[in-house]
Amino acid sequence: MDLLHGLVAHPLYILSGLVVGILVGLTGVGGGSLMTPLLILLFGIHPATAVGTDLLYAAATKTVGTSIHGFARSIEWKIVGLLALGSLPATVIVILALQHFGAASHATTKLISLTLAIALLISATLLFLKKWLVDLATRRSPDFGLRTSAGLTILTGFVVGALVALSSVGAGALGAVALAFLYPRLATLKIVGTDVAHAVPLTLLAGLGHWWLGDINFGLLGTLLLGSIPGVILGSIAARFSPEAALRTALGVMLAIVGVKMLTG
Repeated sequence: MDLLHGLVAHPLYILSGLVVGILVGLTGVGGGSLMTPLLILLFGIHPATAVGTDLLYAAATKTVGTSIHGFARSIEWKIVGLLALGSLPATVIVILALQHFGAASHATTKLISLTLAIALLISATLLFLKKWLVDLATRRSPDFGLRTSAGLTILTGFVVGALVALSSVGAGALGAVALAFLYPRLATLKIVGTDVAHAVPLTLLAGLGHWWLGDINFGLLGTLLLGSIPGVILGSIAARFSPEAALRTALGVMLAIVGVKMLTG
């Protein structure tokens, strides 16, 4: 039975990696928002192991995406640095808290699942409201986004870092929406590129922290990457030509469905 499950699961893991990799390349979103729920709901992976494995998966996938976006000059490195000033300390704090309370304990497992579901629903809502929120901000303050406070960007990084370390969700879904709100005059492609670049050190540090906690399945990680590496290359190239509104709507619907499933399942 285990052998049969392995034979069936491997192609599904590769296919899952491919689809999520394409979405990461296209939108900067999907690494944690879709892969972690897939591992938990579809493949029955323990939440702590799903989060830890997905974080290293996201680090590898987004490193490839960053290379492509860097070549296209679609990364604002100053913003990446400000986000990291907040996100990396937050990651360390959460990993130490998980170590103290036990990453695989029942209470922590429930907290991870609940945080994941709420983060998915918030992400879906923000994706739908992104344009409205940015338009509202720029109408109320015409100079909004021209001199965005460094402190706000660092604070955003801290919140995103804490969410990513706990649930693996936030680096793309929440990060991209927050950047669009803080920097509304930044081109969409640069928002995606900057968000993907920031996710690399964040997910790598969080993933190494979960490795320290013993929450990584390296066999699963390698199989997912077989699909995601070519997927993120395709998605990053296609991002220059894809209809943003349609992609955002489809992704928002998927995140909402998965978030509700996580809450009720």
